[in-house]
Parts: sequence; structure tokens; C-alpha cells
Amino acid sequence: MEQMTIKEIAKLCGVGVSTVSRAINNHPDISEETRQKVLETIHKYNYIPNNSAQNLKRSASDTIAVLIKGISNPFFSDMIRVLEHETSRKKYSFVLQHVEEAEDEVDVAIRLEKEKRLKGIVFLGGITNRTDEKLDQLNVPFVLSTVDMSAADDRYAIVSVDHEKESRKMVDYLCSCGHKKIALLTARKTDSSVGLQRYKGYRESLTAHGIEYDKDLVEWTPEELQTFSMEAGYKLTKDLLESGREFTCIFAASDRMAVGACKALFDAGKRIPEDCSVAGFDGLEYAAYYEPSITTIRQPRKEMAEATISLLFDLINKEPTEKRRIFDADLVIGKSTAAL
Repeated sequence: MEQMTIKEIAKLCGVGVSTVSRAINNHPDISEETRQKVLETIHKYNYIPNNSAQNLKRSASDTIAVLIKGISNPFFSDMIRVLEHETSRKKYSFVLQHVEEAEDEVDVAIRLEKEKRLKGIVFLGGITNRTDEKLDQLNVPFVLSTVDMSAADDRYAIVSVDHEKESRKMVDYLCSCGHKKIALLTARKTDSSVGLQRYKGYRESLTAHGIEYDKDLVEWTPEELQTFSMEAGYKLTKDLLESGREFTCIFAASDRMAVGACKALFDAGKRIPEDCSVAGFDGLEYAAYYEPSITTIRQPRKEMAEATISLLFDLINKEPTEKRRIFDADLVIGKSTAAL
């Protein structure tokens, strides 16, 4: 996609080039209404000032960017180490960019591509509510990693587990233990990524086992809490307990939420798994060392990271490659679940 010029921006805004320049440089000699109009147009067309563009053309470098939502999530730690190591081994520079939950990671990627003259991009997690039109604005190869399988069509490279299938696997196990009243702690209602896929798997498994879906046993993360966090797990479980709803098991959509759920149950004087079973998702290391050890779905993070960076370099080097690499996860049974 051709880089917009300052003249084109000025024409779109119906102002002169000097006015656009003043808006960019926060010059006081311009009305706030005009400034906002110019800045919104710049953002819409991903324009960067000419002097920056000229400098970037002269300083093009072999740089790979990894954009990550939820940088505090330990799930990504091992993957980042692998991505950084393999990037360095290829003699490329590595840039790690944290994306806030409210930010659009594709907008961030478009800006980074121009600022850093990137050779490739990894989207680690995230990619919610994205549009093909936006992704098509990227001029470098990219891989969508650890996202839901529906996040990309066959044109895009993706590395992931099938979150819907793996969620079914967990609920199938809980049903086999005799649980019929299984509460779900999940992401926000607006989530259209892995949270939605894990929710779908939960519902499908209940249906397969002849268990009627009860919307009152599903707790969604509110806007003020971080998705998949311990705090969210604690708060949602506390709400469940205070509601008086009957449940024998909690399936948390992440191991961190499962730990929060355990804390809330302990604080309420409940025993795990005697009074309530708890299961998580992700297979984080501390799930095995928590007491009681948490039953979880373990994603092969190291293998997925290796496949992600290998796929990205295949795309950069224009080598023929399989764009969809879907891994199986493992059901790991801990002490946090028991048969009724």
C-alpha cells in the first residue's frame, strides 16, 4: 500500500500543507477542531511525516516485531524466549511490543511496520474484532499465534491449538466424573477470540452429555478486570458463591482464573475437590505446583513458538509452506478435580 503524502492529507482535510504540519507539530496557531480533523485523517490513513519516512527508508533493518496482548500473562513467557532466541539466531533484531487490551493490535502493527521498517510480525494472542481489510494493509509477512482458529482464513498464517475442541475435552472429562452443574468462568461477553471458542466448547460438551445449558452458571469477566487474571477468577467465583447458585465444579478459562477461583473457595470455607472441583486451561507450570495441583489443558507452548518463528521466516524467504499449524493439547489431571 502506497504511503500517503502530506499533500494528500491536506487535500482530504480541505486545508493547506502548512496547516497539516502545524497539527502534526502541535503548533498553537491552529484551531482544536482543525487539529482533530487532521489527526483523525492521519490516523485513518496511517500517515507518517515525510522526514520520518525518509529516515526510515535509509535505515531499513532486519527486524521482527512480536505484538502481545496480556504481557503479564506467564503463558507467553516461554514463547517469547523461544521467539527472541530464534530471531537472534537468524541475525535479526527483535522488538517486543505490548498492546493494551483496549488497543487494536493491527493499528499498532501498521504503525510499527513503518516506524521500524519491519521484515515480519508475530501477533501473540489477541486479534479480536479484526477485519481482513486492516490486515491487508500490512506489507510484510505475519503470523497469528495462539489465537482461535477462526481468527484467520486460509490466506493468513496461523499457529494455535483448537480452543473449542480442547475446551470440549475438558468438559467431557468433568462430565465423566459425574458433574452436571459445571460453572464456567470466562472472558468478556465482547470477546471474539479464544474466550469465545472455549465458551463454545463448554456449551457443546454439555449438549453432547444431555446436560441443559444454564446461563446463570456462566460468569463473564467485567470490563474493569483483566481478562483471564487471578483477580477475575476470584471475583467471579465470589459472585457465584454469593448468588446461592448450586454447582459442583468450576471450569475456569485459564489457569490463572482457576487459582483465583481456588482462593475464593478457600476463603468461603470450601474444600477442593471435596466440596467443589476446579479445572483450568493452559498448562502453566505453577498449576502443577499449586496445592491442590490443578487439572488443566496443557498447550505445547515451546513447540508452538518454534513453529511460529519457523513459519514466519518461511514466509519472509518466500519458501513454500503450510500456513495452518494446529497443535493438540493434553488433558493433565491434577488433584483439584474428583468424581462425585
